[in-house]
Amino acid sequence: MNKAYRQGQILKVIERTPVHTQDELARELKKLGVDATQVTLSRDIRELGLAKTGVGYQHVGDAKPHGPDLATIVGEFLTDARVAQNQLVLRTSPGNASSLASALDRENWEEVVGTLAGDDTVLVIAPDRAAAETLRRRILAMA
Repeated sequence: MNKAYRQGQILKVIERTPVHTQDELARELKKLGVDATQVTLSRDIRELGLAKTGVGYQHVGDAKPHGPDLATIVGEFLTDARVAQNQLVLRTSPGNASSLASALDRENWEEVVGTLAGDDTVLVIAPDRAAAETLRRRILAMA
């Protein structure tokens, strides 16, 4: 398991679960199949720009990625949205698919397992067809 994957899992844990100590973080990571020592977690916390707050570890300062919000991007660039089984295919104007995929990833919606972006098409993987349909409705409500 590489550092980038481990750090990605740390971010995932702290966004979904209040984590107040490195021990709690290690236990949550272990549930995801990630073993990490206290020394490794300390280094990761520092590199990720996390700080301990009253509600647990959080991003501080400019550590979170910035960019236009999803509603703005959908309103400007989305041209079509179609469900295919557990997948959602989003079409954009040329050159704007990666912006849409990135904004969608930043939302951390449970219906989104992952995204792949080309020039004008985003493939969104959902856990099942119902989640893909829900996701389509959520996105179209922004258009």
